[in-house]
Amino acid sequence: MSSFLYRLGRLAARGRVLVTALWLVVLCVSGGAALLFGQGTDDTFAIPGSESQEALDHLGRVFPQVSGTSAQLVVLVPEGQRADSAAVRDSVSAVVPELTGAPQVSTVVDPFDPAVHDAVSKDGRAALVTVQLDVGLADIQPSTRTALAGIAQDLENRIGHGTEVLTGGDAFSDKVPKLSPTEGIGLVIALVVLLMVFGSFIAAGMPLLTAILGVGVSVALVYAATSVATVSSTAPMLAVMLGLAVGIDYALFLLSRHRDQLAEGLEVEESIARATATAGSAVIFAGLTVVIALLGLFVAGIPFLTTMGIAAAGGVAVAVIVAITLIPALLAFAGERLRPKKPRKARKTKKKTRFSLRWVRLATKSPWITIALIVGVLAIASVPALDLRLALPDNGTDEDGTPARVAYDAVAEHFGPGFNGPLVVTADILSTTDPVGITNGIADDIRKVPGVAVVPLATPNPKGDTAIIQVVPTTGAFDEATDDLVERLRSMEGQFKDRYGVQTAVTGFTAVGIDVSTQLGDALLPFGILVVGLSLVLLAMVFRSILVPLKATFGYLLSIGAAFGATSFVFGQGHLADALGVTRTGSVISFLPIILMGVLFGLAMDYEVFLVSRIREDYVHHGDAHKAIETGFVSASRVVTAAAVIMLGVFAAFVPDGSATIKPIAFSLAVGVFVDAFLVRMTLVPAILALLGPRAWGLPPWLDRKLPVFDAEGDGLVHELRLADWPAPGSPEVISAAGLRVDDDRGRTIFRDVELHLGPGEILAVHGSGPAGKSALLYALAGRVPNVRGDLKVLGRVLPQHAHAVRRNVAFVACKETDDPAGEVRRALDDGVALVFLDDLDTVVNTAQRAGLRASFASREATFAVSCQSLAIVRDLVPTTAVAGLAMTPAPVPAEVR
Repeated sequence: MSSFLYRLGRLAARGRVLVTALWLVVLCVSGGAALLFGQGTDDTFAIPGSESQEALDHLGRVFPQVSGTSAQLVVLVPEGQRADSAAVRDSVSAVVPELTGAPQVSTVVDPFDPAVHDAVSKDGRAALVTVQLDVGLADIQPSTRTALAGIAQDLENRIGHGTEVLTGGDAFSDKVPKLSPTEGIGLVIALVVLLMVFGSFIAAGMPLLTAILGVGVSVALVYAATSVATVSSTAPMLAVMLGLAVGIDYALFLLSRHRDQLAEGLEVEESIARATATAGSAVIFAGLTVVIALLGLFVAGIPFLTTMGIAAAGGVAVAVIVAITLIPALLAFAGERLRPKKPRKARKTKKKTRFSLRWVRLATKSPWITIALIVGVLAIASVPALDLRLALPDNGTDEDGTPARVAYDAVAEHFGPGFNGPLVVTADILSTTDPVGITNGIADDIRKVPGVAVVPLATPNPKGDTAIIQVVPTTGAFDEATDDLVERLRSMEGQFKDRYGVQTAVTGFTAVGIDVSTQLGDALLPFGILVVGLSLVLLAMVFRSILVPLKATFGYLLSIGAAFGATSFVFGQGHLADALGVTRTGSVISFLPIILMGVLFGLAMDYEVFLVSRIREDYVHHGDAHKAIETGFVSASRVVTAAAVIMLGVFAAFVPDGSATIKPIAFSLAVGVFVDAFLVRMTLVPAILALLGPRAWGLPPWLDRKLPVFDAEGDGLVHELRLADWPAPGSPEVISAAGLRVDDDRGRTIFRDVELHLGPGEILAVHGSGPAGKSALLYALAGRVPNVRGDLKVLGRVLPQHAHAVRRNVAFVACKETDDPAGEVRRALDDGVALVFLDDLDTVVNTAQRAGLRASFASREATFAVSCQSLAIVRDLVPTTAVAGLAMTPAPVPAEVR
């Protein structure tokens, strides 16, 4: 991958005008698509297959009058007056026909109708007019709200005497999150941090510019997707939040690497290509982990959450593509202006290095103490997570002063909290002969159930096949007692079946919210297993270690626990709620935990890769585990710190004025980033590595061979660039090897210190008695052994980086396994293969086959490498002067071309 990114970075730098123009076109096209095809967001939270959802869908077919959303008119009279006075009754009765004739209104419940119960509060000061619409929340027209608000104002004027008529209900809720100027604080923080890191307005402005462009594209695509899919209002805001954070960070990683290389004297275009290949590889790995984790939200089995994950993953994917294409183009535009001034950089770097070095030495001086302290503090911080409750937002989470919130508070005050979250019990009464009697009987039974405040409405539909019974709990929608009531009503299904012969179900917004929360809670464990398992595999691929991934995953779990604990502490228990502008406490939005686990997983892997890969690189090169921690930490900590502060600033900026949906997500992510970056990755990780020492860097050989290699830091490219002119500029050698070594699955050396140089048309004969590693060497030279150590070029390509390309251009003939080795060689030569390998040549005893091979060797149409027990067969088939012999013995001793 690093080789591809190297070429991509160079192409983007050379075609900077075209690349920039293409991104502007993409922005315009995606924005145009959003304007032309966007249908708006839909916050209908549905979970197909649940009892509440199936009952709601059934109502939509048989009782459409009550299947849509609803509005409320709360008539509130002053202290000392009564809402059921004759004047109020007459005024309400007069406007009921007007309400019924309003757009999209199906029915209106008059609180003074004899069939309606408990629609006047017990204190006599409030009356509740329910307006049922025939459409869902997403389909309400602005004219409907305008008409209802106008009728409410007319009613207020008609009654007079200080009476208020409040408009509320779901129809007047405003759950769509909006950007506010406060979110700009995150960008200001990012700009300040970038200026401190780079000391240049050009360098500081570039990540902000590209992040904003990427967010514009991703959000436009999300809105365009509303033409073919249902997208919640949280999805684009989540895409904005994540897109800004990771977009700035990914650009920071590339820009920082580029400036470091310029400071070392590298030419601009070459530095851009190398930065794209090295830091770009890490960016792709980091972005890939976030995308996979977000796409993993499908395990919850909830469509709106899956859509949200896809939207957020799309925002991250766009940020990655912008980073590896547009950033190189802009770096080329900036040219030499990004090259740091050495004296100033040296002073700043020395100061920052001293602090970083002191920090890591403090963390690793007594690693057991550091580990115990960090783990203890984070474990205590996680305790409040045990009380974390999940729920869907309602009007009670709207901002104070909004019409829906004022009406919500008035209903809760005068009627009780349960009136804001009523339940609906449906009954299939098609086969009954007394639908009204059975409906009333069920309602009377429900009135006796503990936790039921009132049953204000019980009625069959016009066709007489389905009945609805509205149930008002004594507690609010977010209360645990309401969850218990739902379970209690569902457990009575058998009782209703035996007594009345009808099938019942419990639905309504509150029941749907409870089912959503339950299903999301049940999905946390499988999702957690998916994320943890993924982290172990991915990090084992990157670091070629078992203990490092285990340590990284343990740290991630600590970060998750602390983030959950802090969120429950504020949004559940109410501590610091006023300071953060939290309008209601007690629960958090249902999908927060699974979103937090997915996003924080990706971010934690970012910091892990950028920090630990530097430590590993130093250890591999020098072999001193403790020194590697210090040098790797010092070189990577500046970038990781800047990235974490930027991410923290962006997330924290969404907390003060954020919606009830976004605020807890942003808060939990901000806490998670702080804990994971500064306490876990930059304090706990060095301490654990210091405790493990060299034991941290090891992978069982059998697993090392099975796991694919993910070169997240571009080490492969560095190796390839080092060998670009080796063994000499323009060398015609077909095979070049130096210090070549291969180990088996048990870690035992098969051969080592092999050096050879084979020119076009020459023949290499690898010989030796017994299992001396001859076949292993041939397989390594043919690109069929992934874990090759040392320097190796075959057909001008570096191995193992270009093993696939080499395998396509060579022929490998296992003489033991074929009846016609000469024929296979002849066919390979006819196909134009330039390099042919023959393993176990001395097993060819057939005279005709030997003659065929002799002719192929004599033709000099290709270069040959063969293995055999002794050189006797080679001398028989090829002139001795044309053979380069490589003797190998079973003992792993140095071997060289003779």
